[in-house]
Amino acid sequence: MMKILIAATLLAMLMVLQYRLWVGEGSLADVHNLRQEIDDQKQELLRLEKRNSALQAEVADLKRGLDAIEERARSELGMIKEDEVFYQVTAPQGTGR
Repeated sequence: MMKILIAATLLAMLMVLQYRLWVGEGSLADVHNLRQEIDDQKQELLRLEKRNSALQAEVADLKRGLDAIEERARSELGMIKEDEVFYQVTAPQGTGR
């Protein structure tokens, strides 16, 4: 009778440990999901680092001189210098562009 009780106890403990291994917190699936999240976060971090580098380069250009500021004012705000003449070229109406 004692051997059966010990065997049943060991079997129950084995089942509990197997459950934790496959399903519970810290399981193989849980570890896999966490690794996937880490990979996703690394990709997002790389994307944000590239964006930050581009923004830092743009800020450095704007701090360095007036050429970058002038180019930005012309392209984004449509500004022109004094004594400049602005020409807007449009396609003829019959070309379909």
